[in-house]
Amino acid sequence: MTDSDDLPDFIVVGSGAGGGPLAANLAEAGFSVLLIEAGSDHRCPYYDVPIMQARASEDPDMRWDFFVRHYADDARQRRDSKFVPDRDGVLYPRGATLGGSTAISALVTIYPHNSDWDDLAALTGNPDWSADAMRARFQRVEAWRGRDPDPDHPARPGDASRHGFDGWLKVTRANPALASREPWFLDVINAIEAESRATYGTPDEVVLPNDPNDWRFVSERREGMAFIPVSVDDGRRNGARERILAAQRAHPDRLRIRYDALVSRVIIEKGRAVGVACLDGAHLYGADPGANHAHGPGAPLEFRCRREVILAGGAYNTPQLLKLSGIGPRQELENLGIPVLLDRPGVGANLQDRYEIGVVHRTVHDYPVFEGAVLDVPGRDGIGDPLYSEWAADRGGPYSTNGSLASFIARSSVAGAEPDLIVFALPVDFHGYFPGYSAESALKHDQLTFVVLKAHTRNRAGTVTLNSTDPRDPPQIRFAYFDEGSEGGDDDLQAVVEGIGIARRIAARLDGMIAEEIIPGPKADDPEALRQFVRDEAWGHHASCTCAIGAEDDPMAVLDGDFRLRGIDGLRVVDASVFPRIPGIFIASAVYMISERASDVIIGQYSERGGTENA
Repeated sequence: MTDSDDLPDFIVVGSGAGGGPLAANLAEAGFSVLLIEAGSDHRCPYYDVPIMQARASEDPDMRWDFFVRHYADDARQRRDSKFVPDRDGVLYPRGATLGGSTAISALVTIYPHNSDWDDLAALTGNPDWSADAMRARFQRVEAWRGRDPDPDHPARPGDASRHGFDGWLKVTRANPALASREPWFLDVINAIEAESRATYGTPDEVVLPNDPNDWRFVSERREGMAFIPVSVDDGRRNGARERILAAQRAHPDRLRIRYDALVSRVIIEKGRAVGVACLDGAHLYGADPGANHAHGPGAPLEFRCRREVILAGGAYNTPQLLKLSGIGPRQELENLGIPVLLDRPGVGANLQDRYEIGVVHRTVHDYPVFEGAVLDVPGRDGIGDPLYSEWAADRGGPYSTNGSLASFIARSSVAGAEPDLIVFALPVDFHGYFPGYSAESALKHDQLTFVVLKAHTRNRAGTVTLNSTDPRDPPQIRFAYFDEGSEGGDDDLQAVVEGIGIARRIAARLDGMIAEEIIPGPKADDPEALRQFVRDEAWGHHASCTCAIGAEDDPMAVLDGDFRLRGIDGLRVVDASVFPRIPGIFIASAVYMISERASDVIIGQYSERGGTENA
């Protein structure tokens, strides 16, 4: 059956950083759009309150729980303390609500590297992918609300910082005055600054921290202390969800959102995508913590469109959907009895991520600022802790931040041209994802973690493969860490170890605050023991690159430079899976930027004929 005879111009599958802004842009340009979301619009304090970002990632109404393998070898995999045997993997939460993973992320909005875009321009032969062209798109997205740390270069439209001020994504930094609420926060910030000045010989008259989104910082490949830009609007999270709903309010006749619809395949007729088949119902997908047989299989449903189907399900779900539609590696599809419409071996290949690790310390006593705080929303009595009450009153206080104190951006000894390490401080225990991690962390008020993140990883050996032909069944996700993966795994490992060295040097400046290093602790003082610790405990949360853009003669290329699936008309992909190599340090801003470029491409292609109003 079909849900409606009034066909939209476009169907967009997925409402995250790729699909959400794209759907909004198309509607604003005059086209009719059906945006399909497998979840619902679940807004709650876990979504709104920035400090609750870890709680949001464990909210059963906003998440899907994937369990991934870092190693094929079972003995190696089981060395990870986060491994869950009965799920045969390590927890990897993804967003399953309006806004996708932007609804459960840590809100970090750090600009990619210029080489990420210039490399795509060279690969595609299209200067519209260049760093300069893509920066203009970032300016279109960003509404910078932070104070420039350099008084000699105040952020103003047209200045050298090239910030955006009138976009839809509000971006700011934690109010520096909040640090004075907790002397130890100041101590940590000062230690990062001191280590930065000592490492790079930065004179006292140069103001720190750096702004990592300043065009000068990016273009000059600067290193050192930086603040963390976050997508916070007047103390609240904002992201793809707000962009979608604003566009829907402005154009209710053009942008329709269909919730609780799990897309099962793309409908392809005579080599062209004409719609999608769905299962109608809530909590149908196996990664949904609410999924169970009581919900049934879901009622079959079809939606069709007049122009294009655009997949934006992310690095796991987009390749799964393509394969279920008969597009993917021939052998894998034939083994499952799926008719092969298009043999594309690159679908589900090339899976990439960062490597991350947490260096966790116990402080000599609890943080005074957390006295009486439960780091949670009000219970059934409706009474919040003092910090929540402060946030509820004026959207201020520590709960208006994502918890990060400051960061240190560096280039490892094995890096290419771009800085490849960021080390940032959190006044909590964070050593990766495992069921219940957010609640466990909230109970401890005497922890300090330096998170080490390695960007521009070399490993391209990860895969997303089907477990079955059931669209409710999550795929098998294998990352092939370090030496199990691509050539260069030793360099990735070395970079992470160097990042731990930075964290330890900063911690050494906190004498009188830190009682002991808990993770990895003294057992990892030996260099080889430290390397083994990284092999065992590293994780990631920026999955990408499984439907990569590539040259026409590249057999592993899935998309062309304008996001079109090679070999099928009327079908594009616009999400984190499109990158050939994982970009930047954090990925959200890069996906927002490709969404803007895809909007330009699609609107430009169809503008002569116009949207629904002119059709």
